[in-house]
Amino acid sequence: MADKPKGAYRVVADNRKARFNYEILDTVEAGIALTGTEVKSLRQGKATIGEAYAGPSGNELFLFNAYIPEYLQANRFNHETRRPRRLLLHKRQINKLIGATQREGFTVIPLKIYFNERGRAKVELGLGRGKKLHDKRETEKQRSWNRERARLMREKG
Repeated sequence: MADKPKGAYRVVADNRKARFNYEILDTVEAGIALTGTEVKSLRQGKATIGEAYAGPSGNELFLFNAYIPEYLQANRFNHETRRPRRLLLHKRQINKLIGATQREGFTVIPLKIYFNERGRAKVELGLGRGKKLHDKRETEKQRSWNRERARLMREKG
């Protein structure tokens, strides 16, 4: 069996709409405090973070509304599917994110959940500001133009 390249990871859940709805200014990698059945369910790759967000609770940061389905073989030892999950960050990172959300009106959005090369579950958080409707239209025009340009380049050879 071939070794994975250095820095390889396996994406479990991806928030594809986040980059469309938010202007992402900074990204941070954080660990997640999970139970055993949550990890097993994540390894099956069935989590969704489309409606999830991160926010403060006291002086800690939590991931709210992330859906990790129950692990079928766990019976009565299962977890709640949408429970708040504690994010593992350094105190300075937590203070920076909480300060940005309270002072400057930013939002902390989970961009993807993945397993790193050591097999640890991580979440990539984006610090972003919500886009206005005209910004979304501009993004759509740009994406459409890039697609059209690529098609024209393929036709020309």
